[in-house]
Parts: sequence; structure tokens; C-alpha cells
Amino acid sequence: MKKILLLCLLLIQLVACSAEVGSTEWCEDLKQKPKGEWTANEAGDFAKHCLFN
Repeated sequence: MKKILLLCLLLIQLVACSAEVGSTEWCEDLKQKPKGEWTANEAGDFAKHCLFN
């Protein structure tokens, strides 16, 4: 049980380390991601924060 809890905590920490939407790092990360894998929200946020800034 301790191992499962430890694994869950580790995964939560890894997910929390993603760049903030609209930051320069986030824009660069999204530019590297194939456009076919973008979600509608990502595309909208990219246009709003990276193109029309």
C-alpha cells in the first residue's frame, strides 16, 4: 500500500511541473508538438497567448 501511495505522489509531482499556459516555455513546447495532437483548448490558448500577444 505504501508503494502505491508513493507512486501516486510521484506522478502528481511530475504532472504539476508542466509550464504555465501562455508562458514562453509553454509556447515553445507547443510549437514542438505535432499540430494534429493539439486539443481545441490548446489551439485557442496558443492563438491567444503566443500569436496575438
